[in-house]
Amino acid sequence: MPVGFYALFTTIFGGQQQENGLSFAATSLATYGAFGVVSVMLLNPGIGVAEDRTRGWLRVKMVSATPIGVSLAARLLAALPYALGVLVAMTAASVLITGTVIDPVTWLRLVAALVLGGLPFALFGMAVGFVASSNAAAAILNAVLFPMVLASGLWIPLGLMPGFIQAIAPFLPTYHLAQLAMAQITGAPALGHLLAVLATTVLGALVAGVAYRNLRV
Repeated sequence: MPVGFYALFTTIFGGQQQENGLSFAATSLATYGAFGVVSVMLLNPGIGVAEDRTRGWLRVKMVSATPIGVSLAARLLAALPYALGVLVAMTAASVLITGTVIDPVTWLRLVAALVLGGLPFALFGMAVGFVASSNAAAAILNAVLFPMVLASGLWIPLGLMPGFIQAIAPFLPTYHLAQLAMAQITGAPALGHLLAVLATTVLGALVAGVAYRNLRV
């Protein structure tokens, strides 16, 4: 869905210049890219862990010789190629629709910021997976994902959103991830957004750790 959204709106608005002087196709690689990465990183590990717990497979892992931390880290890292695949697909769509919009070095910085910045969302997803069934985890994570994405301006520019949503956006981790990604394209200062993403990662690790310690399999 993120790739489809990006392709649709890039077809319609791709050549339009934004306030920062860049085309819509370029800037939306950051915003829709953040949407795609968060979608994968939030849902994939969380639902997978919930399914393992529901089937009893997580219990088997906990009593096996393999440290449970290794198994969970493997599931976390297994989501990274999917996030990268979403970004590659968006870039391919951009090239096909409007041509090359950013240089390779900028693209690599963008991808690194989004993929690594997606890790805290995977931690939060796993925390939900530790306490909910697979069906419930999918419902909970989707219920969190779409309002958060919309309120962060990842679908519609914040300038077009109501004032109360613009006021909420800076408190959302998806907003800071998108702004960190955007800074790789525009060259804007990004330290504050980077610190916000790092703080979200620490919080996600703490929440996932607490959920795991209270895990019932």
